[in-house]
Amino acid sequence: MTTTPRTTAPAAGRAAPDGAPARRRDPLDVVRRHPLLSFVVLANVLSWLGWTPYVLSQHGLGLWDVRFPEALGSSQILGVLPGAYLGPIASALVVTAIADGRPGLRRWVGRMARWRVAGRWYALALLGVPAAMLLTGAVFSGGRVGTPPLEALLAYVPVLLLQVVTTGLAEEPGWRDFALPRLQDRFGPLAGSMVLGPLWALWHMPLFLSDWGGWPDAGWVRPVAFTVFCVAFNLVMTWVFNSTGQSLPLAVLAHVSVNTFASVIWGTTFPTIDADRAMVAMATGATVAAAVLVVRTRGRLGYPGPR
Repeated sequence: MTTTPRTTAPAAGRAAPDGAPARRRDPLDVVRRHPLLSFVVLANVLSWLGWTPYVLSQHGLGLWDVRFPEALGSSQILGVLPGAYLGPIASALVVTAIADGRPGLRRWVGRMARWRVAGRWYALALLGVPAAMLLTGAVFSGGRVGTPPLEALLAYVPVLLLQVVTTGLAEEPGWRDFALPRLQDRFGPLAGSMVLGPLWALWHMPLFLSDWGGWPDAGWVRPVAFTVFCVAFNLVMTWVFNSTGQSLPLAVLAHVSVNTFASVIWGTTFPTIDADRAMVAMATGATVAAAVLVVRTRGRLGYPGPR
């Protein structure tokens, strides 16, 4: 058996054996070698920097004597949304372009446009998710269910559409479109989702120091329950994403259905459940749903294998 002789590459900055200068290390090689880590770090740093003025303002810690103007009835549009757009979607775009080039960008954008899926998945995202939250709220309220006012019912669809282009667009191209395929190809769908869930929750944590997270009235229960919710509901979203051929629009709809029901319908339908208990209720409901899916799919969560 013959062996191929090894050659030692010249050190950076030294001349190669043939006299040609050695290629200097590209700083972007770190991103190419570690795209997932680069994405997570960049998404957190950019969003947290973008949220710092809001957290320090009178909407948060009160260290800065500024109040953000309201847009569409909320100061969070101008205070929180810019940082959200700076994070997952911008980071995914940058890291994909560096690590995967044009083919990777085409795959990334292609999943965003994958809206042609069976109608039952739209029904699940738009009707099944609110129905599950309604059932969960009924259990936690002891059956004391109110009737939401007509104004809330009329506002539901406009708020849902607003959530699609704000929360959905800001977050899902990063967490589900960029990170989830890489994580489940590397670790499998269950383990990969269990890695992604805490990272998704961690990204939100600075907002608990603002009125977004109920500051200053919220205690430790709300962020802890929110983390449990993120871990559990992320498993549900993995199942939806994989089962629809990795359709990002369906993942977005599942996500924003939770946000819309929680912000528009929950308070008037379950007035006896305070904010902390509401978060515990949603975490419990998501955990039950995730456990059922994990058992039913034997941990595959609709994953077809590496693509």
